[in-house]
Amino acid sequence: MTADIQRLNQRLASALPSATYRIIDRVAERRTQGAKIISLCAGEPDFDTPGHVREAAIEAIENGHTRYTQVAGVRSLREAVAAKFRRENGLDVTWQDTLVCNGGKQVIYNALAATLNEGDEVIVPAPYWVSYPEMVQLCGGETRIVTCEADTGFKLTPAALTAAITPQTRWLILNSPSNPTGAVYSQDELLALAQVLLAHPHVLVLADDIYEHLIFDDQTFHTLAQVEPRLATRTLTMNGVSKAYAMTGWRIGFATGPRWLLEAMEKLQGQQTSGASSISQQAALAALEGPKDFIRESRAAFQGRRDLMVELLNATPGLECVSPAGAFYAFASCAGLIGRTSAGGRALLTDEDVAHALLDEANVAVVHGSAFGLGPYIRIAYALDDASLRKACEAISTFCSALR
Repeated sequence: MTADIQRLNQRLASALPSATYRIIDRVAERRTQGAKIISLCAGEPDFDTPGHVREAAIEAIENGHTRYTQVAGVRSLREAVAAKFRRENGLDVTWQDTLVCNGGKQVIYNALAATLNEGDEVIVPAPYWVSYPEMVQLCGGETRIVTCEADTGFKLTPAALTAAITPQTRWLILNSPSNPTGAVYSQDELLALAQVLLAHPHVLVLADDIYEHLIFDDQTFHTLAQVEPRLATRTLTMNGVSKAYAMTGWRIGFATGPRWLLEAMEKLQGQQTSGASSISQQAALAALEGPKDFIRESRAAFQGRRDLMVELLNATPGLECVSPAGAFYAFASCAGLIGRTSAGGRALLTDEDVAHALLDEANVAVVHGSAFGLGPYIRIAYALDDASLRKACEAISTFCSALR
């Protein structure tokens, strides 16, 4: 086979695979070798999908909901999505202002692919979800990364946003609660960012609210188009059922925003995947319209796990961890480990070295913070039971105590 035959799209050739999935692949490889790995790397709730949602999917199959659907989603689900945005986020929208996609990731990709041209810039606060920059690059844009250090709570400030905006800026991506830090923007913080955005009417905003219901300490969740309605005409508010209802594998994401944008995204999706799974749409409808006990119970469980993890990590030599306000990730500084050598002889020169050493020597899988745009940190997903989390932290502590 000639090199010419193997030529790839240039954007794809220069894109990086997901760092999270690279670690997951290593976990799978180690497990085939007999290692008992505690995986703290996947952003996935460990709870089962609620029973009434599973039952709705089975009923949908039995009732013949097994055909193609409209590209933008079945009307009943779109009406439920609109009702969710009105009820929970104060957004004045109807079913015609919604779009259902094959997971939240497709919502984001569709939006970028539908709007970016060569030279367009997308502002991405770091730490960021690993897929944001790669999606921007694949869609022909340029990522303008704004580093947000721990002293700002890992959050974008108005001054930093102002400095990042150029005539080429097309989008700002804002993720709250954040993956990987769990940072949550308050109403006042969003209002301050909104004042900057109002002065730059050429900038679109993508509000990634996928962790909306995983917010702790009785805080109130806010989204940008809610706190500043004047931005609603250029804000895409994205959400889904994967995190709130433990439905990651069902692949249902949804959004609301200006109709011109939703129509462009629908056109793209119509030529790409068509509508989301008919069965999954019926399940998502049951989730949105059904009881919300699961959300309250899982949030309480995750808050307890957060408290446990922060306590144990801060008791570990060389690690420091602020308490995250939401999501289910601890973003722990491992600066105290850099420059040391593990008991197995690995030199820990970077946070990636730390992550691989923990996997190889402590049988604990985490993701290095530099993959999210800020090191030296490690991201720990505490989506496991308390006993497993304690065992993982004991292994991490033993590893760190043995460094020389």
